[in-house]
Amino acid sequence: MRAVVCETWGGPELLRIKELPSPVPKAGQVLIKVHAAGVNFPDTLIIRDLYQLKPDLPFTPGSEVGGEIISVGPGVEGFRPGDRVIGLCVLGGYAEEVVAEAKLTLPIPDYLSYEVAAGLMMAYATSWLGVRDRGAVKPGETLLVLGASGGVGLAAVEIGKAVGARVVAAASSDEKLAICTAHGADAVINYSTEELRAAIKRTCPAGLDVILDPVGGAYTEAAFRSIAWRGRLLIVGFTAGSVPSIAMNLPLLKNASIIGVMYGGFPQREPEAHAACAAELFGWIAEGKISPLISKSYSLDEASEALRVMASRTVQGKIVLKMV
Repeated sequence: MRAVVCETWGGPELLRIKELPSPVPKAGQVLIKVHAAGVNFPDTLIIRDLYQLKPDLPFTPGSEVGGEIISVGPGVEGFRPGDRVIGLCVLGGYAEEVVAEAKLTLPIPDYLSYEVAAGLMMAYATSWLGVRDRGAVKPGETLLVLGASGGVGLAAVEIGKAVGARVVAAASSDEKLAICTAHGADAVINYSTEELRAAIKRTCPAGLDVILDPVGGAYTEAAFRSIAWRGRLLIVGFTAGSVPSIAMNLPLLKNASIIGVMYGGFPQREPEAHAACAAELFGWIAEGKISPLISKSYSLDEASEALRVMASRTVQGKIVLKMV
């Protein structure tokens, strides 16, 4: 099988396409023929040895795929060859075949393409975990989404609307914000042309009930200073490149909460909650309440370019690698 291989730490230009032996599923695992693999921001960090996951070299990046089962390992029930599935594999997804734990594998509904399925869970389940679970966003509350046109951000815009929130989308260009509006945002903020706190005061004079922040950097504290009483700041990631520090008097003064949102580990630690997450996301797609955007598909040979684009923070919605 063909696979993307990281043999040395560094940028995506150092990745190579190689022929590797097909993996063999062990007990509790399934072997998946990959049709599409989701490209995610953590992938750009893992290959540079800048992520909390520290794999041994060489390795194949890629943590989520859409494909069909080739074979199952000993003890696996509920799956058989030919089944269409989403596989959560941590590593190995940028390949024509990958093994995944059966307990982390989900059937794909008939109405979902492999491309949408491959790009669904890392973005939408992360935002579901933030908006529905950790943030417990209620109908009528105001939700500010930073980095709102990216994969996680756009998912949060849609999920926020699905649960009845008023959603304010913040991004760095009018083009990005137009996509947010098309996906349901009630108000928008271009933080490259308007100071963030002033823009929040303009769009949310009563303050923010919830902030979902996958960006970090200087935007975090600026947004948090506009939090409402009992508001919640959901820390998802740091695509801006720096981890912010917040003076602890800020949450104290508003009885506010700073809450971590980490999808990695959630499926393994809370499988029943993860299954409920997937079921609700699938249901919302079927009802037309959310519509995942796959803005571009790349071939396996274009994996380096896909990661370069992802690292540039210009991606709108999701991008995927297509194998077939």
